[in-house]
Amino acid sequence: MRTSLPVVDADLLALLRTDLIAARFTVPGIAEVLGPMAGAALAREHPLPAERVTDSSTDPCAALIRLFTLGAPVDVREVQAALPNVGVDGITTLGLVRHEGDAVVATCDLRPYATERDTWWVASDLDELATGEPLRPDHVLGIGGASTTLASWTPRCPVDRALDVGTGSGVQALHLSRDASQVVVSDLSERALAYAAFNAALNGVTWDIRRGSMLEPVAGETFDLIVSNPPFVITPRDGSVPLFEYRDGGAAGDAVVADLVAGLGAHLVPGGVAQLLGNWEIARDADWRDRVGAWVADSGLDAWVVQREVQDPAQYAETWARDGGHHAGTAQFRAMYASWLDDFASRDVEGVGFGIITLHKPSTDREPFVDLMDVRGPVAAVMGPTIAAGLAARERLATLSDEDLLDVAWAAAADVTVEHHLVPGSSQPRAVSVVQGGGLRLRVPLDSYAAGYVGVADGSITPRQALVAVAAILEEDAAEVTARVVPMLRYLIANGFLID
Repeated sequence: MRTSLPVVDADLLALLRTDLIAARFTVPGIAEVLGPMAGAALAREHPLPAERVTDSSTDPCAALIRLFTLGAPVDVREVQAALPNVGVDGITTLGLVRHEGDAVVATCDLRPYATERDTWWVASDLDELATGEPLRPDHVLGIGGASTTLASWTPRCPVDRALDVGTGSGVQALHLSRDASQVVVSDLSERALAYAAFNAALNGVTWDIRRGSMLEPVAGETFDLIVSNPPFVITPRDGSVPLFEYRDGGAAGDAVVADLVAGLGAHLVPGGVAQLLGNWEIARDADWRDRVGAWVADSGLDAWVVQREVQDPAQYAETWARDGGHHAGTAQFRAMYASWLDDFASRDVEGVGFGIITLHKPSTDREPFVDLMDVRGPVAAVMGPTIAAGLAARERLATLSDEDLLDVAWAAAADVTVEHHLVPGSSQPRAVSVVQGGGLRLRVPLDSYAAGYVGVADGSITPRQALVAVAAILEEDAAEVTARVVPMLRYLIANGFLID
């Protein structure tokens, strides 16, 4: 079902904001109305519990959940009571609903989105949960898992200019508006840009909105911060799979992300950061680091890439065949599934990696660092501070000699603990690990030399002093012990275990 686009009317949108707040159509308000069971079921795309809760509720928020989230017809009187200032006439003028007898039906998805500091609302196209139909090629996504992941990993600090490449409905741009004096957004989709303009106006922010593919609309311009949730999905090019604008960048394999990585350096100021999501193909008997490392090798940028997931070709095909609203067991699903398998087989791909790519333009003339990590387990809910601290630590290490590093009195971070693993009946640890409670939540095994230093790293003693003492206790050469521990010290410093 294709619906018209929302209309930007500043006066009506101001009234709508007032009503949405008063009706508690916010993240905590919806959670309160639905309760934990219905809320969790809805997050899994099962609407029935939410329908049962809201059908029996007279809360204005419940009426708005039925209207904008569940896609149900809602009596005009209920909607008018929930939105008394903008009124049914106002949201009709804004293009958010259409009349259906004595009820109105939403023509778009409208839902709240919140951080610790802000409450926003994001309008987008109705999803298959509301329409009961597969998505259209020009479908505009709202708030999804990828968008919230990118937002949580992006470092936040005041900047002059920020760019959101492939903005979609503008979720990342809302975050950028908090910290940037100027926000530029770009997208190839006219429909997406219409929603972005509406969401900017609804939330009282201003963006420079430009149409074009990837970085083309900002040729010759530079930014302090660039974010992108690009159309990174690896899609067969044989015509068997619908090409959705929000996920398909029009190139074979993982070329979209590779080309974006290659082009970002020209658009970053010295010290600037680019944060993006991506997929990469992993060929049989190959290491993903070789492929992604080749993307950044000649970029002149620092690169920190964290691989968070790997799917085999079948898992990948199942994920993205379902994504457009198609269901297993249908002939079309089976045909798409087969096409994905054939496409990966043609390039001998045995896995697809997903992760977060952080790029940084050095502010001094030095060799860029490249750090490619595989971290599959749980991480902190908000990773931006970890990214900011990790970039600063890696930039410092890039110019810090081993001799200078050994003379800094490092201290273990507050969230770091040391684990000693003993076998029954023994007082000597069989293994020692240092564990991070926040950030990437890394667990790193230590040899006896590194463990000896970390155990006393309280900011009062340098590694050089501690390792001389450790070598004396073990009756080993101090220079050899120190040289052996330095690489581990660099890893621990880079990843926030040791700070000064």
